[in-house]
Amino acid sequence: MSLLEVKNLVVEFPGRRGTLRALDDISFSIAPGEILGVVGESGAGKSLTGAAIIGLLESPGRVAAGQILLEGQRIDNLGNEQMRHIRGRRIGAIFQDPLTSLNPLYTVGQQLIETIQAHLPVNAAEARRRAIALLQDTGIPAAEQRIDHYPHQFSGGMRQRVVIALALAAEPQLIVADEPTTALDVSIQAQIITLLKNICKSRGAAVMLITHDMGVIAETCDRVAVLYAGRVVEIGPVHEVINHPAHPYTAGLMASIPDMTQDRERLNQIDGAMPRLNAIPPGCAFNPRCPRRFDRCTAERPDLLPAGATRAACWLHAAEVAA
Repeated sequence: MSLLEVKNLVVEFPGRRGTLRALDDISFSIAPGEILGVVGESGAGKSLTGAAIIGLLESPGRVAAGQILLEGQRIDNLGNEQMRHIRGRRIGAIFQDPLTSLNPLYTVGQQLIETIQAHLPVNAAEARRRAIALLQDTGIPAAEQRIDHYPHQFSGGMRQRVVIALALAAEPQLIVADEPTTALDVSIQAQIITLLKNICKSRGAAVMLITHDMGVIAETCDRVAVLYAGRVVEIGPVHEVINHPAHPYTAGLMASIPDMTQDRERLNQIDGAMPRLNAIPPGCAFNPRCPRRFDRCTAERPDLLPAGATRAACWLHAAEVAA
């Protein structure tokens, strides 16, 4: 059974000039121990999907339709107090900027111990022992001494390790990691990626990794979901999506990655920009930017269709389904 199931999720933002649909009929699942990458341009809905799962949608955002299930239990309709017990205990979160995730007025030990005691029935001494072990597991040297240091006394990479330790503090089954390596240099990125993979292997936790970096996806994930304008346009095993993209948008993302083996004066790019929520075109939302569009693309919106080893929301694969 899947650990997390997202079924036909719709997130809307009501306003004076109408309701904006930011996520439109999103579905995917994550198995225990699996790392699912979620990738796409800015504005595609990646972080919003994570916020909906964690229960941290900013007002007036709301889940308007669909379901989010954790081990078969529906959690999208829970109240704030019920969700607070799930958040941290069963679902951990790693955010992009560790400085915004840590309170500068408290030592990292105080923050870890408070989190552990909020979710687990342990005393202060046991919580401190667990906090030191978490810092050691995430690669913090001299954890016994560093536990009493403040966030500003850590480097950016070490702060991100502390945030990962916080996410693991209550031994959650699922971790939502929103751009966890974006603010870090390349060498530290590699260390954090290795750390996330080891966490999945050793603890059996599932990870939803939100990023715009296809290199991180290739190094880390088992499967990848590509989002565009609030919809999943392709999903499948990471090596298939990267090496044999079935959707023109995915192919455009892959072509825009610099190739160190070729000498090119200009990088490939996808012409145009992500549509605004109040101006999503009819048919396939990608059709104004798609080099392979045809009449049906501008009239009908495709659902995810089988496309080899992946599934893609593209009419190019309708003939395969018919056959």
